Amino acid sequence: MSINIGFLLFPNLTQLDLTGPAQVLSRIPGAKVHLIWKSIEPILTDVGFTINPTTTFADCPQLDVICVPGGSGINEQMVDQETLNFLRHQSKHAKYITSVCNGSLILGAAGLLVGYKSACHWMWSSYLERFGAQAVDARVVRDRNHFSGGGVTAGIDFALTLAAEIAGEGVAKRIQLSLEYDPQPPFNCGTPTKAGSEIVEKVLLLQSERIKRIEQNIVIAARTLEQSSTK
Repeated sequence: MSINIGFLLFPNLTQLDLTGPAQVLSRIPGAKVHLIWKSIEPILTDVGFTINPTTTFADCPQLDVICVPGGSGINEQMVDQETLNFLRHQSKHAKYITSVCNGSLILGAAGLLVGYKSACHWMWSSYLERFGAQAVDARVVRDRNHFSGGGVTAGIDFALTLAAEIAGEGVAKRIQLSLEYDPQPPFNCGTPTKAGSEIVEKVLLLQSERIKRIEQNIVIAARTLEQSSTK
């Protein structure tokens, strides 16, 4: 049995949000991974190298799994109706609707998280309520057919959880072992609570301009969604 797994690709995405889960999910028996964008020209990621789309919005087959990664590029995608319409169209028949990191805000802008619980990167999770979603502070969140991973590295946990749902726990465990996924971080500061206020404040200060810029489009996207739902 084949399963079409599609990742939205867009400029300035956080590549690990995509490549981590793709590495896991590509090992599900019968999986075919699609990297999807408006055109097939290489897309520049947030670390400076490019990733090549494998199909366009127009040519993409019906997906069984649709996954939206995050990154600073969400700013443009939250208000890009072509992208949002593609996600809405695919979600009508996709078996699983998923996201990693602040990619959940793109799903939210598309109106696909209303009434759902979702994970998100800690820096962005409070904005989910603008789109009618409930933020949950967890590495992986499942609500019906919606699966979401928290910040960046949680994408691997998310993908293993989804792999178990699709192909069974045994397959997921074999994938985890084959990737030798056994995290032992050198520092115990991977969440705001563990890191403490001093480190959190420094990170927020470094990201303050980016946050302000994206906040502007979150307001626009949330207003647009509200207006469309009242028509």
